[in-house]
Amino acid sequence: MPASDDDLAPPPPIHHLPPDALNNVLLRLPLRDAVVCRPVSRLFRDTLNDPFLALLPSLRLLLLRHPRPDGGGCLHAFDPHRRCWLRLPFTSFLPHHSFSPVASSGSLLYLWIDNSNSTSTSTPALPSPSPSTTSAPTSSSAHPPKALAVCNPFAGTYRLLPTLGSAWARHGTVLAGPGGVVLVLTELAALSYTPSSGSAKWMKHPLSLPSKPRSPILAAGARAVFALCDVGTPWRSQWKLYSCPLAALTGGWAPVERAAWGDVFEILKRPRLLAGAGGRRVLMIGGLRSSFAIDAPCSTVLILRLDLATMEWDEAGRMPPNMYRCFTGLCEAAAAQGSAMPAPAAGGNNKVKVFGGDGKVWFAGKRVRGKLAMWEEDDVGTSGGKWDWVDGVPGYGDGVYRGFVFDGGFTAMP
Repeated sequence: MPASDDDLAPPPPIHHLPPDALNNVLLRLPLRDAVVCRPVSRLFRDTLNDPFLALLPSLRLLLLRHPRPDGGGCLHAFDPHRRCWLRLPFTSFLPHHSFSPVASSGSLLYLWIDNSNSTSTSTPALPSPSPSTTSAPTSSSAHPPKALAVCNPFAGTYRLLPTLGSAWARHGTVLAGPGGVVLVLTELAALSYTPSSGSAKWMKHPLSLPSKPRSPILAAGARAVFALCDVGTPWRSQWKLYSCPLAALTGGWAPVERAAWGDVFEILKRPRLLAGAGGRRVLMIGGLRSSFAIDAPCSTVLILRLDLATMEWDEAGRMPPNMYRCFTGLCEAAAAQGSAMPAPAAGGNNKVKVFGGDGKVWFAGKRVRGKLAMWEEDDVGTSGGKWDWVDGVPGYGDGVYRGFVFDGGFTAMP
């Protein structure tokens, strides 16, 4: 058989480079470009293996959570550095097509998946966090069984964690930390899983908190969990900050308070916690009350920052007025009336969804369709951060988006 033109063509000049020189060239590529180069040739495929790609810096992304678990077998992510949207397919390695991402740590992504077709019976399900044992239907089509999985979507690998009861998936908040540590928090209890412990099972810890923990976060630098609790009345919320070391999840919860803080928790409406840059800061984001009246409207969104080294709060950022008006619908109202900007209505639907982590915060709302507001914490911490719009949110219609920061890469495997 005569040789084809491809067989007779001389190899590209880069194929003549010594291995050390080739590695030096490829190590200068961004991770995304290196992954794209893998199928170019056999030389690139063999050189750009998983251990080699683990040497490249991770790709910092905002991963969006689809409003429905059957989101078509893929997820959308935003690259803030290149200002572009990416599509991450899961169907090539994940046999479960109904899934919902809930947390990440490094290159590991954690998903609740529909486990109704699973035949695994190796680990009995942990009882659900119910305060009573009254009879109730435990398995129905309304609440199919869920399993928590950890995966690396860049490497195309996944692993199922020990089985949990379905109520943990419906009511629990999942937190992920270094070394594969996973927490699931509910109103009454917390579960912890540590792969290095050798037990391969969940450990249950009762929660000694005055109310259900709101927006719990794991501060990796402090190796502690922080959460807000409402200690007020049914008519007026009063928020207090609690923390617990990872090493003392049973009985280790305690309020975090200082007399010098004053009314720092009173000025924000519907506050939410997020991790600040470096794992040694806690961000608290909420609507800035225009007064201390119960139904007072918010004037903007305020970002406060707690330095865990000095235990002092400072103002990290404040949403620009023109940007906040888009979330309240006042821009549309002014355009329709063709007059001056109307005043915000007390008790109006000004809810802003807040998500992110590690010094990056995104905002979504029902009145802002197809785009997100973005805030980035500055390195020095004195400039108020950087505000910007992110346009072209793909594939979600007019739903309200949620998500979190994900460091895509090859630095960790399930």
